Amino acid sequence: MSPAVAGAQRPIDPFAELVDGSYQDELVTVARQGANPVSKGAPVARTPHFDVSGDGQHLWVRHTLRDDEIDEDLTGLLQNQLFEPGWVRGGDLFERLFAGVVRTADPDPGRAWELYYRNTIRRIEDLLSTPSVLGRVRGGIADFVPVYQHALQRIVGRDVVEVGACFGFLSLLAARRGRRVTAGDLSPGTVRLLSAMAGRLDVALDTFCGDAAALPLEDDSADTVLLVHLLEHLDDEHGARAIAEALRVARHRVVIAVLFEEEPDEAFGHLRSLTLEDLQHWGERAGLPFRVHEFHGGWLIIDHTATC
Repeated sequence: MSPAVAGAQRPIDPFAELVDGSYQDELVTVARQGANPVSKGAPVARTPHFDVSGDGQHLWVRHTLRDDEIDEDLTGLLQNQLFEPGWVRGGDLFERLFAGVVRTADPDPGRAWELYYRNTIRRIEDLLSTPSVLGRVRGGIADFVPVYQHALQRIVGRDVVEVGACFGFLSLLAARRGRRVTAGDLSPGTVRLLSAMAGRLDVALDTFCGDAAALPLEDDSADTVLLVHLLEHLDDEHGARAIAEALRVARHRVVIAVLFEEEPDEAFGHLRSLTLEDLQHWGERAGLPFRVHEFHGGWLIIDHTATC
């Protein structure tokens, strides 16, 4: 079920106060099991972690996640239990339910999001420190850690920009390893959240809000520019401008990573399915030394000089 709500909705506020113990906006009400939000909808689905009802305009969701389960694995839980079966549809709803589950972890928004960030970073660092375990674990955070590791290994120089950073885990990992990192995203709420969490985690990190196709950064202002799992979210023309902007800002290297999907996943806001041929085309179009390879998706590395 997906509510068909007309008109533009207000952006998600990650720091919104709870109402009667629940996260509420125009489309969703999310509460932990034991809270008592009034549900006016008919039953939609009951899964191991979620109890969903709705009326075509609004969803009411109860969840059973404990504090130690509030981490990036929530992405997979929502996808597997609600979106893949078709009970709920749409990238906007995915983001609102995600924010709602995290916010209901604690009445204080800063503590709720810090719990999510600390749990996730701890899981990532544990997996990075035990490669033998990483190779055997699948699903959720474990699926993304090889991508983070691969990207970190391809950074050159000290100054790094990540475009489309979202929650910014890759940027935080790079900063914790001594890089001078600037992370940007189109969503003001996401950038505000990342900036606040970097401070709470005691990680030095600069942020900016802006379109990937019009970066508010100077020419040659970073050694490496990262576009990791961004271009799936952009159409052909927008994506081409984003690559051009990354090349403008990078002194030495642009690192691009994309997912390979048979069909774009609308829950994650993907607009197109990409292939190695697309990466090859982008590299040729750049007119610079480049290489393409496959590893948990596809990678394109573009260097401004052949020796970088």
